[in-house]
Amino acid sequence: MGKSASITSPTMDYLTHPGPYRVASGDLMLAGLPGLILAPVSGQKLPAVAFAHHWLQPVNRYLGTLRYLASWGIVVVAPRTERGPMPSYYGLGDDLYTALQLIAHSRLADRAVTVDLGRIGVAGHGTGGGAAVLAAANNPGIKAVVTVNAVNIVPSAETAAGNCTMPALHLSGGKDRITPADSNAEKIARAWAGPVQYRTISRATHLGLAEGKHWTSTLLGEGGEKATQRIARSLMTAFFLQHLNDQEQLSDELAKGFGGTRKADFSTL
Repeated sequence: MGKSASITSPTMDYLTHPGPYRVASGDLMLAGLPGLILAPVSGQKLPAVAFAHHWLQPVNRYLGTLRYLASWGIVVVAPRTERGPMPSYYGLGDDLYTALQLIAHSRLADRAVTVDLGRIGVAGHGTGGGAAVLAAANNPGIKAVVTVNAVNIVPSAETAAGNCTMPALHLSGGKDRITPADSNAEKIARAWAGPVQYRTISRATHLGLAEGKHWTSTLLGEGGEKATQRIARSLMTAFFLQHLNDQEQLSDELAKGFGGTRKADFSTL
């Protein structure tokens, strides 16, 4: 008989709320790379995730999402690199893996927190989702990938997906006018070589995951969406806990429906 649901063995109902861990934030530059780090205040051999920002987006626009993951026992890093109008997405993908290596070999909270390099994942929004795919294709030590409204960048994330054998969750926005799902996230999901889940967040726009105000939101007429953030954070956290923290009780629930989303027919992927 499996363990009953609890805060240490959560179901999706638990994961619709922030987790039980107190979270501390810091400057990734102290480890050698510009960016943010958020982590539980203590814990040994924790899973870790590196998050890639969208084109021109400050990493602070994802602070709530990063904090949410950390509240469930995941160390999260977000490089503050490649933020210009003509970024290197290969470079950003490389920075994701570098950031994970740095924190695994750094003294976090005076060794009160340590990272297990056998339990690492990457995630990203928009072009950052594409960069996360590049990172996964080039670093087989990455164990899980999550993207939100992924954009097929250069080098091609769709092509790179064919070299990714780790599990992935790709989320798209049902109201994304900038990069419709069938031309970006869905194509990446279809090309994925490993186990893949693909969901559409029905009411999400392209910038729904980004928090707060920014001139790009004014320009595009889109801003942060609480519902999109809530859904994406819950699914992202569940997926990483399953694949990086051995929370297999979440497998069946992730295969089912989740409010506000549409799940793809796996036979078509």
